[in-house]
Amino acid sequence: MKESREIIQRPIGETVEIERPFTPHLVAGSERYPAYRELNAQEGITFLDYWRAIRKRLWLVIGLAVLATTAAAIYVARKPDVYQAKAVIQVDLEQANPDLVTSDRQRPMSAPDPAYFNTQLQLLSSDTLLRRVIKDHNLDVNKEFLEARNESGISAWRSILRAVGLASGEKKDANSNSAAVGASTLASADEIAEAVRLAPYVTLIQQNLGVEPIRDPRTTFKDTRLIEVSFRHTDPELAAFVVNGIGESFTTYNQEKRSGTSRKTSDFLQQRIADLQTDIKNDEIRLVELKKSEGILKTEGENTLVLSQLSLLNRQLLEAENARKLAEAEYNAAVRSPESSRSLVEDKLARYITEQENSVRELRTDVEKKTAELRALRDQKLVVFQESAPEIKEIDRQIESLERSLAQALAKNRAELEEFRKRSSSVLTETLRTNLARAREAEDKIRATYNQKYNEAQGQNIGAVQIRLLEQNIETNKGFLDNLRKQQSSNDVASKGSDNNISVAAFAIPPEKPIGPQRLTTVLGVLFLSTLFGMGLALFLEYLDDTIKTTEEIENYLQLPALAAIPTIDSMPRRKLLLVGKNEGDEAADDLSSELLINADPRSSLAEAYRQLRTSILLSTAGHAPKSLLVTSSLPSEGKTTTATNTAISLAQTGAKVLIIDGDMRRPRLHSVFGIENGDGLSTVLSSEMTDKEILSLIKQDEGSKLNLLTSGPIPPNPAELIGSEQMVKLMSMLQEHFTHVVIDSPPITSFTDGVLIASMVDGVVLVVHSGKSSRQVVRRARQLLVDVGARIVGVVLNNVNLRSQDNYYYYQSYYHRDNYFHSDDRG
Repeated sequence: MKESREIIQRPIGETVEIERPFTPHLVAGSERYPAYRELNAQEGITFLDYWRAIRKRLWLVIGLAVLATTAAAIYVARKPDVYQAKAVIQVDLEQANPDLVTSDRQRPMSAPDPAYFNTQLQLLSSDTLLRRVIKDHNLDVNKEFLEARNESGISAWRSILRAVGLASGEKKDANSNSAAVGASTLASADEIAEAVRLAPYVTLIQQNLGVEPIRDPRTTFKDTRLIEVSFRHTDPELAAFVVNGIGESFTTYNQEKRSGTSRKTSDFLQQRIADLQTDIKNDEIRLVELKKSEGILKTEGENTLVLSQLSLLNRQLLEAENARKLAEAEYNAAVRSPESSRSLVEDKLARYITEQENSVRELRTDVEKKTAELRALRDQKLVVFQESAPEIKEIDRQIESLERSLAQALAKNRAELEEFRKRSSSVLTETLRTNLARAREAEDKIRATYNQKYNEAQGQNIGAVQIRLLEQNIETNKGFLDNLRKQQSSNDVASKGSDNNISVAAFAIPPEKPIGPQRLTTVLGVLFLSTLFGMGLALFLEYLDDTIKTTEEIENYLQLPALAAIPTIDSMPRRKLLLVGKNEGDEAADDLSSELLINADPRSSLAEAYRQLRTSILLSTAGHAPKSLLVTSSLPSEGKTTTATNTAISLAQTGAKVLIIDGDMRRPRLHSVFGIENGDGLSTVLSSEMTDKEILSLIKQDEGSKLNLLTSGPIPPNPAELIGSEQMVKLMSMLQEHFTHVVIDSPPITSFTDGVLIASMVDGVVLVVHSGKSSRQVVRRARQLLVDVGARIVGVVLNNVNLRSQDNYYYYQSYYHRDNYFHSDDRG
């Protein structure tokens, strides 16, 4: 082992020379480059790595922060102002009331009970008190309070949790929940159902209620007997109303406890009074209905309705009997005596004529009256309308109709009178018989009704007993009602006689200024959290990104030196480079491939990158530069052909005799790069016995770059067998004797074994990695394949580097300042 000068490659534009032992040969299968690894090893991930990952996705972080902050600003802007009303409640020591028998607390003033004050604090926010506040002040029907309950019922976050099944659904109806709950000794079923119904309102008050003891900072013992009660709401007047309602209900509740009564007792008395009033009303209705059903509706005096009806029916029955007897007498007289019958006919005819005349007279009078009215109306209409007007004609038609109906009635009357005269004699007997039958029928009906009412009067004796019992029940309930009212009055008097040790020291007034929402704080907090989230997301995406993008990642993950970073043309700080051999006015240069870039401008950043690669290759082996060099990659389309071509051109620019061989006999491209035919080539040499002179005759030379070319030749069916043959080994030995450097372009080594076979025959291997595309795992696999066959890996070329990205910002600055330096020399 000898001392040698080793050049450690840093990012392009910076080299560091150190004197230390250099290992000229690599050991296959062992840890590579121990000294290099010790020098470049990093102690974990540094802060700069985090900053680069964030800078790389800076717009993602900014976008998330702006989006979240804007959404938060819109949300808090739409939120209404929240007001907080406050009241102060004073809790004094309990004092015994000697006038009340139920008062058993005899605690003196000098012995306060701390637990009593803490108990009152808990009672102020208890469900029982809040239910009482809601019922006493009708908050369950308050419009503003109900709107606040609906707004806070289901939040957006709860909706999201319900959508993913992490939150429960809507609460069931209170009636359905309490249906299975039976009564207990503590509460009835109705009370439990009422508590369930008011539970949402109680929860809403508790969420916005604050109960805190007031402390005095000016004294040694900071405790006081004051409690501050606050409530937050979007309506300042409702907030003050709720706080004052809590204070009022709390003092009333305490007064009931001290007076020996309770609200439950008072409610029971009120409920019992209401029940008795309802029972009395129902009994009175039943009494009226019973009297009505039994027919014992009294008239004046002691007579009932049935007796009055029975008396009236008795008189009607007597009249019906007289009418029947009279009809019977007339019928018998007409049958027995014809003379009397004739006189009856004449009398009847006279009566009929009188009746008909009266009827005709009434009809004539009515017609004349209506006719006069119509004629008067006609005269009025003639003032406005003419004789031919429809209104006048209509009136004339009505007058004619009336006169016609009168004439018809007179004619009908005369006809009926004549008909009556003709048949009066023959039908008189039949008429009398009919009248007799009607009289008998009327008598029978009245007699049947009389008998029915008589039976009802007999049954009213039993109904009278039931009515009397019902009247006694009503009188008894009225007595109970009077006693309950007296007890309620006694409870009120007893409660008035006890002093209340809890009072409202300061009532709440509607606040003028809101306490929330804290819009600026919320927006700033969301901005801070969203920025942190965006940075975390950027770091997470960086963690998921498995591609290699920088030379530092090559050194860290592969433990191999980064020979050079080849930039893309679009990311270079200067204008686009010209193609090789393309001068102004030289149209023939357009036929050359765009992969030959380094001769366009010797001072360009791209040319400098390949010169840096050339220097690294020449100094990679102690004592002498590698004679044979394999340029390969792990996967296709990583730029190995471009890198091999430009590396060979860069070596040829030093005056060395360089040969580039297209070892990719599966997809050859070297002939298309230089625009030559792919006739006889490598496959021809390996598949036949040829002398050295014949082999050298197959090599072509590019006039522009002075580079010697050996194409792949016809594509063989078995490229791997040809590469691994003894003929390939002899070929490599012969070519190294005739050329200073032999550069070979091979297929991807992870896809085909051709590159691995060639790697074991050359002095060094250059592995090309596509920046931002090649996976770390695939590149590690390619490195391991080379190590397993004992290949000497010179280093890694990072191809297609975007100098404008945050990962390669250092390279961009280096190339930018180098170009400025060259151009300043040109201007000087």
